[in-house]
Amino acid sequence: MKIQGELVENRVIIWDIDDSRDLYSTGFYGKPLGVSKPKGRDFDAPLILDLIEAYYLEKKKMLNIKGRQGRVSSEELRKKCLTEYVGFTEKYVVYKTLRDLGYVVTPGIKFGCDFAVYRHGPGIDHAPYLIQVMKPSDEITATHMVLSGRLATTVRKQFLIASVKGNDVAFLSFDWWRA
Repeated sequence: MKIQGELVENRVIIWDIDDSRDLYSTGFYGKPLGVSKPKGRDFDAPLILDLIEAYYLEKKKMLNIKGRQGRVSSEELRKKCLTEYVGFTEKYVVYKTLRDLGYVVTPGIKFGCDFAVYRHGPGIDHAPYLIQVMKPSDEITATHMVLSGRLATTVRKQFLIASVKGNDVAFLSFDWWRA
């Protein structure tokens, strides 16, 4: 059975608590509303999904989404994502690639990047990677590199640039050394 979600503004909400628990516990998708650090299935709140997560789950046939006008199709959700995310196509390719490899991918907004990536999941381990998605044609300044590297070092994470060309992703990692 697919999980049912509702598109509200730029998020998808899973109102059914059991479905929320199931989805969160199977891959750390979303965030339980009002729960800062959920422990597994131990929460009693709806689950809030970012659009990119909802799109991924809908494409995997794990999620049905309804809106004000009824069912939201995959194409309608993609169009919504294109208006909400700068560079959605590239970000989705990176998100999908990492999820399909078994990583847990969460929004990286609190770190000033696109994604924070976990090997196991929030509350189990710390995210070892911060990902910034870029096109091969994008330019990066030395200042941006230094700022990103300093932030990543401060929070003990590795900063990576994910460069997308078509459906291929190349990851460029930076290591910081002290002399």
